[in-house]
Amino acid sequence: MAQGETVAQFEDRFAEYVGTDYGAAVSNGTTGLHAALAALGVGESDDVITTPFSFIATATSILMQGARPVFYDIDPETYNIDPDEIEDAITGRTKAIIVVHLYGLPCDMKPIMEIAEERDLLVIEDACQAHGAEYHGRRAGSIGDAGVFSFYPTKNMTTGEGGMITTSDQKVAERARMIRNHGQSERYVHPILGYNYRMTNLAAAIGLSQLKMIDHFNEKRRENARYYDENLNLDAPFVPDGYKHVYHQYTIQVDEREKFTRHLEEEGVGYGVHYPIPIHRQPLMREYNGQSFPRTEEASRRVVSIPVHPGLSIEEREQVVRALNGYV
Repeated sequence: MAQGETVAQFEDRFAEYVGTDYGAAVSNGTTGLHAALAALGVGESDDVITTPFSFIATATSILMQGARPVFYDIDPETYNIDPDEIEDAITGRTKAIIVVHLYGLPCDMKPIMEIAEERDLLVIEDACQAHGAEYHGRRAGSIGDAGVFSFYPTKNMTTGEGGMITTSDQKVAERARMIRNHGQSERYVHPILGYNYRMTNLAAAIGLSQLKMIDHFNEKRRENARYYDENLNLDAPFVPDGYKHVYHQYTIQVDEREKFTRHLEEEGVGYGVHYPIPIHRQPLMREYNGQSFPRTEEASRRVVSIPVHPGLSIEEREQVVRALNGYV
């Protein structure tokens, strides 16, 4: 069954965990971003500022609403959006900002929220990689007008497939819940355009179980990250004071990435590269292909993520460290 009592229970529990008044469960993170934009009234003729260094769904959800993504560069230490770049990206059409808490590290939300308040802009937190991450004591997904989470199998918690919109705005929550269910206000009454973005009770049941374990999973990731910080002969991911990184990815930068990853393969160590082609250089985004964001492009050439998942054994961690420290 889709959108039943178990889903409602999961919505309430997850919203409570994040620190918002409402949750709206959806079928995945991408549909969550799209429904959040729609629920907040973003549409044609609107510009939405966002980062070019993310999974493409951050930008395509904007296109799905007929709005226009406006990209700006990242902070090279955190890989997140640089608040200093936002003012220059604001146009007369700007309606919203989508921030991405990349790799499990929150963005610097204070200056972003100050800009948004001053310029009357909406803020959506793409927290699809940041379940349980914190910014000065507040959890990701609770600071902007809406937060969006993904429960894809590789995330810090999963429902098999699914997503969640979090907000403390009752009207946004109600509208998001209508949008995800064919625009229905009640059975067979459809006041607005909606979609089939519903979560199943089975997925929600998995989510309720995973929610009980999320802090444990995150602490295992943080323990693995601390081990790497202390033992790798490489620069550790930067974590500013007052931030809680939940290490969806433990990401480093290297020269000659192809040579480096070939070495990891020879040593039997898994890795990931997120994201080798920035959004503004994707074939789909032709009108942006000529733009340049140097810090994003530098990161896309050099980033490599190494295993940090909570199932990693002590022996596997040691193998990773030997492989990386043995690279010449």
